[in-house]
Amino acid sequence: MTLRRTALSLSLLLTPAALAATPRDTLVIQQAATVSTLDPGIAYDSFSLMMIENIYEPLWTYKGGSLTQMTPLLAARLPTYTNGGRTLVVDLRRGVKFHSGNAMTCADAEYTYRRDLVTNHPESANWFLSDSLLGTPDNANKNKAVTWARIAGAVKCNAAGQLVFTLPKADPAFMAKLAFTGAGIVDRAWAIRQGDWNGTEATWRAWVGKDLNAGNLSRNPSGTGAYRLAKWDANNVLLTAFPGYWGGIPAIRNVAMQKVAELAVRQQAFLRGDADLIEAGTRVNVETQLRGQPGVTVLDNLPTTGAGALFMNQNIRAAGALGSGKLDGKGIPANFFSDVNLRRAMAYAFDYDEFIRDVQRGKGQKRTMLLPDSFPGYDKRVSTYSYDPVKAAESFKKAWGGQVWQQGFVINANYRTGHILGQTALEVLKQGVEAINPKFRINIGVEPWSEQSVKMQKGEEVMLPMSWGADYGDPDNFMYTFYSSGGFFYPTHSWKDARVDRWLDQARATTDTAARNRLYRQVADVAADQSPYLLLPADLNVRPLRSNLQGVSAATYNPLRNFNFTGTFIRELSKK
Repeated sequence: MTLRRTALSLSLLLTPAALAATPRDTLVIQQAATVSTLDPGIAYDSFSLMMIENIYEPLWTYKGGSLTQMTPLLAARLPTYTNGGRTLVVDLRRGVKFHSGNAMTCADAEYTYRRDLVTNHPESANWFLSDSLLGTPDNANKNKAVTWARIAGAVKCNAAGQLVFTLPKADPAFMAKLAFTGAGIVDRAWAIRQGDWNGTEATWRAWVGKDLNAGNLSRNPSGTGAYRLAKWDANNVLLTAFPGYWGGIPAIRNVAMQKVAELAVRQQAFLRGDADLIEAGTRVNVETQLRGQPGVTVLDNLPTTGAGALFMNQNIRAAGALGSGKLDGKGIPANFFSDVNLRRAMAYAFDYDEFIRDVQRGKGQKRTMLLPDSFPGYDKRVSTYSYDPVKAAESFKKAWGGQVWQQGFVINANYRTGHILGQTALEVLKQGVEAINPKFRINIGVEPWSEQSVKMQKGEEVMLPMSWGADYGDPDNFMYTFYSSGGFFYPTHSWKDARVDRWLDQARATTDTAARNRLYRQVADVAADQSPYLLLPADLNVRPLRSNLQGVSAATYNPLRNFNFTGTFIRELSKK
């Protein structure tokens, strides 16, 4: 059997400038980058996940705008933990079809999560599923304790056709992790036909750490979602409604996501009605270019589940990014940021009030820790840095025994293409730092996300603005991710504190909310003193959309869905 492709109108394949106003049954999205994969087993960037969440479905998702309440998707009902929080038995929805026409069964769910645990590529999100199910974020190539017996025992179907998860220890965040967009159920028979892993013990070793981007399934997905892939090229992803969707055919039949790198071009297409949703840049762009224009609605003061910072890498593994590689005014050594005085100096040199005023139009707020303030564990009492050139100069003079002040430095910092907030943050820091000493210089460069995402995991970035959106609605997703030496961002900053690692491990092992909150406060206090990051002020989300688009409101907006745009599934939208 082959997937039937429905051809879209030729107008959807044209360049944005050639499009007419979008039809009522068609949604056109323009953003600065395109997807890198359509395989949920490897996807970890918001551009890819936004498409995947409409092609594939996980067991459950967030209910309405809630960040803590769930509602079933491919599960028939929400399960409850047994065996002291170590076992989860899931009844699956019946009558669900994949885009291939295959019926979804427990074997597909079992295959999906075993595939995640087997492959567990370093650039995927499978590390946090593996951490829960196997007790380690690493795959079998890195951790020899990961065996087929452990993988098969962690997720399996029982005689009643129920999916059974067995954890080595209780994990208070596990159900939230399973709501992650990348946890969508894969069509086992279709995947194997595409040349993917066959799901057996005999072949699993060959698939450990496999880069699934190179597989056929990425280009030929088969999910249970409301939309299936019609076309994908370098600049366009085209989806069409799946007539066999268990939840009914949506009002929006066609979805076109277009890569348009230039913000000005995206804005003009949006104002003409040629695009329904765009990556609109910073709040300044929305306020000055889009708000109040005919046919435009702006939703404001929306919740955010993101946290952002300027990373300062203490072990830079790219000699070509270091200039001279010495403290001689022409570059920096690889361990330049290992001096706490230098990191504190950077934090004092950043004008937070200017950033909030000019970039966030007064609607930003300083964070005390890299955790959304809507999450349990956030503590507003933790101390923060303020813009203080005098204290910055004092700290610079202490750094590296005075050599930094005497010799100066050249820092090569990058932001990703289209990340205007990150670009502006670097510019604010550059202005503050270079005003303190004429021997200080920060060079700002731009690179595509496809390149940057690889470099940051190899520890090759020097100073990097990076925002993290929640994978799941639990504080562990931020606190462990940012602050632990076992976390996702460790190669990007190389900061390690044994106390912090111990506290974060303890927080993962208890369901006592009060105890977890105390541990997170201790982590935040150490981080405030050591300044491993320069914390960027948080912004309330603002989203421009065409006024005829329905199904989007402050009440329905969930920041853990449709990451850049509506906070809803596309199937929930319509046009008047």
